Amino acid sequence: MTRRKELYKDTTGLTVSEEIRVRFNETDPLGIVWHGYYITYFEDGREAFGRHYGISYLDIAKTRYTTPIVKSVCEHKLSLRYGDVIRIETTMIDTPAAKMIFKYSIFDANNEIACTGETVQVFLDDKGELMLTNPPFFEEWKKKMGLIK
Repeated sequence: MTRRKELYKDTTGLTVSEEIRVRFNETDPLGIVWHGYYITYFEDGREAFGRHYGISYLDIAKTRYTTPIVKSVCEHKLSLRYGDVIRIETTMIDTPAAKMIFKYSIFDANNEIACTGETVQVFLDDKGELMLTNPPFFEEWKKKMGLIK
């Protein structure tokens, strides 16, 4: 799998851009990516984001919180094909609410938008209770990233 990352902070939040190659097992008999794999590409983007910015699933688990997805949206624009090198751009949208919002743009080999989407994750404590305010670790992380003072 080919991977290349670009990182930047834009006006809406922190962003990671990563390239991957479409694998054979992600395609249908016509060589076109099956629609369900776009959600997997979103996860690839979130994991790249988390590894870079120090807020991966493993980092969060160490704090005894979990972040289940409560919403996912996926809008298909163009087909991706086996062997394409695609770029997944993942941006965390800063919000004061106790949740993480990620927006995604997936670009095809010609740098055209093939798919856009969004996921929303909430925080559950170690008892499985929904957090109505940001957990302390997330507030500290936001300060470290310059999202809050």
